[in-house]
Amino acid sequence: MSKNINVALIGNPNTGKTSVFNQLTGLKQKVGNYPGITVEKKEGICKLPRGVKAHILDLPGTYSLNTTSLDESVVVELLLNKNDKDYPDVAVVVSDVENLKRNLLLFTQIKDLKIPAILVINMADRMSRKGISLDIELMEEKLNTKIALVSTRKNIGIERIKELIADYKNLSREPNVNASLIAPDYFERLKKTFPNEDLYKLWLVITQDVNFMPIQKKRFKEETSFDIKSKSELKRLQQKETILRYQFINGILKETYKVDLQAAKGFRATLDKILTHKVFGYVIFFMILLLIFQAIYDWSSYPMDFIDEQFAAASEWVKDTLPPGVFTNLIAEGILAGIGGIVIFIPQIAFLFLFIALLEESGYMSRVVFLMDRVMRPFGLSGKSVVPLISGTACAIPAVMATRNIENWKERLITILVTPFTTCSARLPVYLIIIALVIPEGRLFGLGYQALALMSLYLIGFAAAILSAMILNKVLNIRSRSFFVVEMPNYKIPLFKNVFYTVVEKTKSFVYGAGKIILAISIVLWFLGSNGYSDDFQNAESIVTERIAEKGLSDPSEAYIDEKLESYSRQLRDSLPAANRMVIDLAVEEKRDDLQERVIGQEIASYKLEHSYIGYLGKAIQPIVKPLGYDWKIGIAVLTSFAAREVFVGTLATIYSVGSDEEETIKNRMAAERWPDTGKPLFNLASGISLLLFYAFAMQCMSTLAIVKRETNSWKWPMYQLVFMSLFAYIVALIAYQILK
Repeated sequence: MSKNINVALIGNPNTGKTSVFNQLTGLKQKVGNYPGITVEKKEGICKLPRGVKAHILDLPGTYSLNTTSLDESVVVELLLNKNDKDYPDVAVVVSDVENLKRNLLLFTQIKDLKIPAILVINMADRMSRKGISLDIELMEEKLNTKIALVSTRKNIGIERIKELIADYKNLSREPNVNASLIAPDYFERLKKTFPNEDLYKLWLVITQDVNFMPIQKKRFKEETSFDIKSKSELKRLQQKETILRYQFINGILKETYKVDLQAAKGFRATLDKILTHKVFGYVIFFMILLLIFQAIYDWSSYPMDFIDEQFAAASEWVKDTLPPGVFTNLIAEGILAGIGGIVIFIPQIAFLFLFIALLEESGYMSRVVFLMDRVMRPFGLSGKSVVPLISGTACAIPAVMATRNIENWKERLITILVTPFTTCSARLPVYLIIIALVIPEGRLFGLGYQALALMSLYLIGFAAAILSAMILNKVLNIRSRSFFVVEMPNYKIPLFKNVFYTVVEKTKSFVYGAGKIILAISIVLWFLGSNGYSDDFQNAESIVTERIAEKGLSDPSEAYIDEKLESYSRQLRDSLPAANRMVIDLAVEEKRDDLQERVIGQEIASYKLEHSYIGYLGKAIQPIVKPLGYDWKIGIAVLTSFAAREVFVGTLATIYSVGSDEEETIKNRMAAERWPDTGKPLFNLASGISLLLFYAFAMQCMSTLAIVKRETNSWKWPMYQLVFMSLFAYIVALIAYQILK
């Protein structure tokens, strides 16, 4: 049986390459990183006619093979390295019917590499509306290739792509353009020096930083007499090559591509004027944010409650079904509690990714980038810094990587250092659970207080990033000038399939990535909370029982029982208005006995936890966190969340469930926590706001520090970042708590 066909999916950004990839592979795809490189790698399997399978590799978007970023270098490296396992048997170049001239530049370069290439012209459904007509047969003849006219929105042309891929061996490998015409003498010397190498591949090696081939630029002068031109000379030759290619492309399009200039274009222009208006543009964006955060709360409340209850029930079922012992406690109090602390937030995280995908698919996100450029410039940031700051709402790691398209080093460095202030989805579980505990559920003008609080945290994070950039701009003394260029794609109705794949992929990546960390930390925390070395831990039951026999229950416990009994008694009187008073009194007494037994069990569990390994560790750090309004349990959660922010909730869920036999949800357990000396709720407005502000500003993610180190090639900058953000977060949280308490 023949091996899979390797297919490289290549194209400019905004050509619908992802849509073509999704149509070809469906859900048979996976996402990872290129080996040794923090660039996303998407690949999938496509079934072709006659039982053949194609391995589809979705390469990063690139405008040409004249690389200006690491993403584009990944494309060039693959196309030049025949020894790579993913080296393509055929390249599928995806183009946009409205920007065909620009897209064909990349196509002609790939053809010059003598790789069989198929041209996919996407968004064919827009042709009639835009007055575009194509002579496909003549274009195929002129480009010496095969063309698939496609509309991913209407699922037209996908089978044609599959047929062409399966028949790739019959595609022409002849180049479209003779690039050596830009400097005949230079290319002739190059050919004589390296007679066994492909001439255009040599040219790409010389002009890019692609040094993985046997021929390396550094050794050209040492091992041969070949004279390497200066960077400025190479740039001029690249420009001449681009002009030569566009002359060829213009000649073809003149014969094969016709546009009716009277076709409607007014709608896009009118909408752009509104959405990028210097006043209304910001108002519209602000209103969209409000609606998004309100929807995140309203739509996700029911599935979240369901998930929370199911994990609580699952924990109780494990305890009731499995024999008592260490293994049962590990599953019920460690694994299930920890994982439940992150799974509960899947609905809200999925909705966040849903709205981001909708904004990107519709073309609105590019307008936001353009709009926010006006805000960036006074603070010394490049307009291109907006892209990392906005993408940071999903995750800081790819956002930091997105700074690679900023040419000026100092501007790129500032963007890297301030991007972690942007609220990422990992902070969302912390924000949501704390807001639910300390912010009331009322509404203002139809918008919930909780949704407003969540949006405020996003705005605070963005404001912190901007102000920090201003300070860094002065400290680093940036005087360079840069120009902001962003492509405005056409407005589109979001394609459901693309949005669905994006939400599933991003949510799955988030949950799996966080789940591994939380599972490991939950097991460690369970062990530390369920074991101790002191006599107090070993004899906790007898110590607490004797203390209660002598002094009675603590004041907070008595207050808790009285509160529950009052509520229970009120329910009985309402449901049994004609009942005998004695019946109600007996029922209340039975409830008291049950509550006392439960409270005694909780006090024993609390005493054991306090004298466990994790209790001693928490007590050691409590003097540091108590001025912020946190007890030692919150201190442990803050400490462990340095691994990943979302670990905070999972940590508290594990700590609170250790030794607890009460069937309660995570939120209820956190709401029931009290200060032992005063009996007041641990999570109140003061401590809640303190926690929210701490997480808004703190650098609480090892992975982000690692990627900053990688992008700056130094530990100096991530260490500065860690110290500054942590101190700033501590001081702001301290001030907030001391004022509000």
